[in-house]
Amino acid sequence: MRPTPTDQPARTASGAVVPVLAFAGIVVAVMQTLLVPVIKDLPQLLDTAPSNATWVLTSTLLSGAVATPIMGRLGDLYGKRRMLIASLSVMVVGALVSALTSDLLLMIVGRTLQGFAMGAIPLGIGLMRDMLPREKLGSAMALMSSSIGVGGGLALPLAALIAQHADWHALFYGAAGLGALSIALTLLVVPESKMRAEGTFDLLGALGLSTGLVLFLLPITKGSDWGWTSGTTLGLFAVSAVVLVLWGVYELRTAAPLVDLRTTARPAVLFTNLASIMVGVSFYVVSLVLPQLLQLPKATGYGLGQSMVVAGLLVAPLGLTMMFTAPVYARLSAKYGPKTTLILGMLIIAIGYGAGLGLMSAAWQSLVIAVVLGAGIGLAYSSLPALIVGAVPASETGAANGLNTLMRSIGTSVSSAVIGMVLANTANTVNGVEIPTMHGFRVSFLIATGAVAIGLLMALFLPKPDRAPQLHASSEEDANLERAEEALRGFRGRVLGADGSPVARAKVTLIDRRGRQAGATLSEEDGSYALTVPAEGAYVLAARASGHGPLASSASHAGDDRAVDLDLSLPGETVTA
Repeated sequence: MRPTPTDQPARTASGAVVPVLAFAGIVVAVMQTLLVPVIKDLPQLLDTAPSNATWVLTSTLLSGAVATPIMGRLGDLYGKRRMLIASLSVMVVGALVSALTSDLLLMIVGRTLQGFAMGAIPLGIGLMRDMLPREKLGSAMALMSSSIGVGGGLALPLAALIAQHADWHALFYGAAGLGALSIALTLLVVPESKMRAEGTFDLLGALGLSTGLVLFLLPITKGSDWGWTSGTTLGLFAVSAVVLVLWGVYELRTAAPLVDLRTTARPAVLFTNLASIMVGVSFYVVSLVLPQLLQLPKATGYGLGQSMVVAGLLVAPLGLTMMFTAPVYARLSAKYGPKTTLILGMLIIAIGYGAGLGLMSAAWQSLVIAVVLGAGIGLAYSSLPALIVGAVPASETGAANGLNTLMRSIGTSVSSAVIGMVLANTANTVNGVEIPTMHGFRVSFLIATGAVAIGLLMALFLPKPDRAPQLHASSEEDANLERAEEALRGFRGRVLGADGSPVARAKVTLIDRRGRQAGATLSEEDGSYALTVPAEGAYVLAARASGHGPLASSASHAGDDRAVDLDLSLPGETVTA
């Protein structure tokens, strides 16, 4: 149990906070597709073998997977804005390192540093929860979550344009400039959240998770080169399983874990994370297939013969549609809930891939596929943070969303490995060059459809909330009415000292019948406090303050507004219904 200063958002943020945080997410996502236009030229550009050149992409993926949950936890402990700026700063340094070198080792170092910025996504979502009024929170989190796809989609045509008309190092200079601009805007516009989790940083847990993730993701990304049945690949998978099991045992026993596995095991969190993996798989398939199909020469009989820039422009609507889906999601979620919008999004993705099996013969058809899939992926991505935020305490928002973002990254990693293997095994060799086939493209779309079907099954297992938190009110009036009604469903009163005087900044924690934290806050200067309850029932109100003994008071709630004063001079008191 980790109390927080308040379990309600501190709603004090300017209207520019959302676009600035979303811009930071887009900048970070650009790092994932920055080198896509020059992938095939990397061995020549870096004067190395193709197997070595792939590390330029793999290093970013691995560092992003490691950094995401760690930065989320650091943000919960020491400030999400502070860690957001740190993530972006590391990214800028990495971009400059890559911009100034053509040496393979230094390039890998730079790309590894760029990957650390992926932690900005959960940090931005956490800042939004802490600061925004609930009537704005739904669409804001949707936009932040979708920024991964938006940045990736928009980067393709821009990166292709730069790569065609300038030295390829200009890509990194541009990335560094975007990162510096994002840091400046964050410093100017985004305030620091006052929300903090208690405890210390779990260094051993961070090392264990990092080691386990690297050992797991490394054979996934390099399995095609090493061989899926090779001793190296199978050995790394086995060692990663052992490390992650030992890490899990340690996390369950430590007082302040990096990842609260008990919270992660809740059905609402568990099935959301499992669905996230499948959404990640489906998102990356279209990013791998459509650009190749569009750029293959027409002489193949199925290639669409488009230039690198035109191919990027035809795929860009994938990201743009995801961005414009955010406000649509907010309205749908306000009426039907994020579980329903997740299911709807996955159904649209399935329709997009199913239709795409017969829409591969013209460039305009690729545009249709990108728009349909963008709408579905946008709805699905937008639903994920709302489901996570609604299932965890505010003190764990950064870490929980970091883990969810990690699940998406695992999905994209698996997708990259599996689709790469499929396209390689179905390719035709022409003059020593392997050419992907239409059969390979269609099999890839079928795999994406299967992944979405599994994700749909996971989403159907998501439990209905005990009460609708209504993070996505449809209007200002609805939100104000909801807050007024919510104020009647909780405990309120004052924290008093030995002489009957009010105690300021006393920690008041609400504990449910299962011993789990259901809410927490600090008393005001006049000793007053207020806590909402998730459901009717029996609770314990625990209070403590510097210079006073702790107090644990039993209380029950039957739907009305309960007044409970907490006298820290008493060993404990019982409040009846």
